[in-house]
Amino acid sequence: MTRVHRSGPRTRWVAAAAVTALGAGTVRARRRLAALPVLEPASAQEAPQPPLPGWHLITAPGVTADAATLRAAADHAVREGLRVVDLIPARLEAESVLGLLRLLDPTAHRTDRCAPGHGAGHALLVADDVHRRAGLDAATPPRSVADLLRLVRTLKEYAPDATGWALAPGLTGPPPDPARHAEELRARGLPPALLSTAQLAGLALLVKCLVSTPRWGIAATALYWLQPAAVLGPARGPRPAGLARATALRPLCALSTALRTLATPAAETPDAVGAPGTAGEAARRAAYSTALAGGTDRFFEPRRTDCPWCSAPGPEVRLRTPDLLQGKPGRFTLEECRQCGHIFQNPRLTPDGLDFYYRDFYEGLGGDGTALVLGRMSGTYRARAELLRPFTTPRAWLDVGTAAAHFCNAARSVWPDTRFDGLDMGDGVHEAARRGWIDTAYQGQFPDLADRLAGRYDTVSMHHYLEHTRDPFTELDAAVKVLAPGGHLLIELPDPRSRAGRLLGRYWLPWFQPQHQHLMPVGNLKQALAARGFTVLVEQHGAAHQPNGDFLAATALAANRLVPDPDAPWSTVPATPARRAARSAVQAMAVPCYAAALALDGLRTVVARATDGGNAYRLLARKGLG
Repeated sequence: MTRVHRSGPRTRWVAAAAVTALGAGTVRARRRLAALPVLEPASAQEAPQPPLPGWHLITAPGVTADAATLRAAADHAVREGLRVVDLIPARLEAESVLGLLRLLDPTAHRTDRCAPGHGAGHALLVADDVHRRAGLDAATPPRSVADLLRLVRTLKEYAPDATGWALAPGLTGPPPDPARHAEELRARGLPPALLSTAQLAGLALLVKCLVSTPRWGIAATALYWLQPAAVLGPARGPRPAGLARATALRPLCALSTALRTLATPAAETPDAVGAPGTAGEAARRAAYSTALAGGTDRFFEPRRTDCPWCSAPGPEVRLRTPDLLQGKPGRFTLEECRQCGHIFQNPRLTPDGLDFYYRDFYEGLGGDGTALVLGRMSGTYRARAELLRPFTTPRAWLDVGTAAAHFCNAARSVWPDTRFDGLDMGDGVHEAARRGWIDTAYQGQFPDLADRLAGRYDTVSMHHYLEHTRDPFTELDAAVKVLAPGGHLLIELPDPRSRAGRLLGRYWLPWFQPQHQHLMPVGNLKQALAARGFTVLVEQHGAAHQPNGDFLAATALAANRLVPDPDAPWSTVPATPARRAARSAVQAMAVPCYAAALALDGLRTVVARATDGGNAYRLLARKGLG
């Protein structure tokens, strides 16, 4: 008897979801494409010869722009109030256009000060003032498309609400180089191996749908196959090179690109600072080897036997964990006070230990990744800034622990007339001032600078800062000094009472070891504020919840824990091909887990908002007038 295979409801739902996702993606791409202005150059006789006064044209190798296009681009920039314009060739290859439209929403990114700078990687028109503040050297042009992709990300930070995009019919350049695809993905801040694995998984899903549920499978495959023509065929402006061929061969080209990208070594470009095989990487590895020569014991203080918050004796162990963030050597213990519930690192890191474990996280090797995460929190930043609206109009705001000042950058869209200053231990605070994200940069410890800043500010914020400090009480005392009478203090912290912390254990991101020194329940912090003359005006829990801070982060930490990066300069194991392959395999197998975790986090966020219980909390307090 012949067995008939029937598709189950689950397969049909998956196929229907694929059709829906592809259809929505096609509509979104067409909408974004329609939002791209098309330059209309004047005649060549009317256009001045480059260089244009007040502007710099920066191009990738082999890219040329005629004088009429430059004039049209400059006129467009002046008309729209732009200081940076990414010029997109109208003949850009179809898959490159689709890839750009997946990342770039021209309308939203034009006004979102924290949106990352994505571009076509061909040409940039940059105003003099931005060129100067960014420290660019006109005599050193980009050496590759990847260089230009990195540059547009940088320049968007220097012109956060004055960067735009335009299709330039007069711009020409060489065809894309498939061998550099992985390098260009990294230049965009994207993980090549993860994206390629996801692409292969998508192709496999289409095949499965075709076999298991032909009706839905044919619809999904047709949508995927014809998407380039559906998005770009009748569009105004772009005339993609080889559109018919790109459409006909799309599955084969996608398969070839994904496999080639996976086969590309994970190292950065050979001339990148800190990349494996370079002098910068060798020096960094030598520095870590020296720091670890005597082990990690010297990074810890003696264990204390009482609670640093209420002095109650006999705290109990809450959690033991290695460094899941970077994979540096060492083990860390969080203990909880039986009386007040305060959770603290015990034994605590010494200042040298903090320097060691913070190194290459917010700056250096980890700087780009951290900036990418911080740059995707625009909604959270604006919600923090809006919290003051019923109570005051801030005039002078100090953001303590500002890092690179992403919050201040976003908050300017809420309070455009407010002076924002930033304070942090890292060098990034000075870069934030050069970008214009803050007006004044202070580098150092807040308590050490408090007397100098006494009474200068009507608003002080500490967003995910107190948990990093060695003595939170001293930090709160500094805030009292710096705030004028009647000023406001805004604090946001991880909530150690979150149920996700117990569910996920060491893989709950807000434990954030070894950086977090103290995690205080909201009741403890409210008592400390009251003791210093503050009145709490607002307490938020669900509204302060950090999306993707639970399940997605836990999946990433677990994958990183299974096979740490052998190329990290602090790695204690040899970076053999087998270890690199194992890491790539684990990351590949984690792709469906990431998808499931993202869905769980979406549900978790809805529940957190509805029940006013999330993974963080906010307090807004007013200092007394006396």
